[in-house]
Amino acid sequence: MENRNFQLDTEWNMVHYPEKPNGFGILIIGDDRQFVDAKNSFWTQNEGKSTLLKKLKETGYTVFYSNLYGKNWGSKKAARLAQRLYEHMMKNEILNEKVHILAEGMGALTALKLASEMGPAIRSFVFINPVLSLAHHLEQEKEHKFFYKKLVKEIAAAHEVGPDDIEETIRHEGRTPNINGQIPMLMIHVLAGKRSFDQFSAMKKLLNEWKEKQIPVSICYILPEKNQQIGRQVIKFFKKHESVL
Repeated sequence: MENRNFQLDTEWNMVHYPEKPNGFGILIIGDDRQFVDAKNSFWTQNEGKSTLLKKLKETGYTVFYSNLYGKNWGSKKAARLAQRLYEHMMKNEILNEKVHILAEGMGALTALKLASEMGPAIRSFVFINPVLSLAHHLEQEKEHKFFYKKLVKEIAAAHEVGPDDIEETIRHEGRTPNINGQIPMLMIHVLAGKRSFDQFSAMKKLLNEWKEKQIPVSICYILPEKNQQIGRQVIKFFKKHESVL
């Protein structure tokens, strides 16, 4: 069996099985374009993602992910479901109990919540062009009025609050993400377009704060035309943190 789709709660999930398993699992938490349905997913439909997925499977990784209520913007509900998916996998598959997490864009918000909920069960984090702070992200979008209003509605719906209460929700989330300094982290930043440069400048501020707190973070910058290097960087980092089972 190459892959299987199944439901948890109302959400579809997908598991991809390698031909020669290495015993390690990767939980993917996708960006706002991520989707999973009864047969397909963004990771099987998108050419770049499909190539990365193929490389991960060829290396022996069992890869799994969830629809996570679509545009969840790091909601508690999404984090709970991601944890349930992890527990389901540990119960039903033969995998090392310490999982790698690969998160992209807004998926980083959910991944960071998991760091505080299930820290010892996380082997390493790789973030690709991450949104690390809702407050920073909203500030960046303020100059694009149409997108800003749409984003506020999305975040409010995801966190199940009214648009007028979103500021309180974000204040509660905090400006600087709570980082578990025990989990190795790699930030991969693809430098493409104004938005990614804005994200990059926000990330630089956070990286400086983490440096002061002596939180170990590796960072890798990639040009859009070198996108195919992402798989190599991800696998190299994961393998580096597999010597202790």
